[in-house]
Amino acid sequence: MAKTIGKNKWALFLLVLLGILIGSFIAHLVKNVEWLSWLNYGMEFAIGDTGKGNVVSLNLGALVIYFGIKIKITVASALGALISVIIYKKI
Repeated sequence: MAKTIGKNKWALFLLVLLGILIGSFIAHLVKNVEWLSWLNYGMEFAIGDTGKGNVVSLNLGALVIYFGIKIKITVASALGALISVIIYKKI
């Protein structure tokens, strides 16, 4: 029998991730709607730039591994994360 103390942190992490994904999807859908285009406003953070061929690579001779990550935080994704935290606290 497992003893649970408090709420599950993995559930919070997954719920916030889901909120960010849904918010990003909504921002992408409304980017051409004039009065909702502000939801798509945001900043991009990246390690490596695949468009310019500038990525971090690890060359092991027979194997070359490329690393890169690109994150775009939009207003809608931040709102999605905030709403998911509120939902988590209500549960």
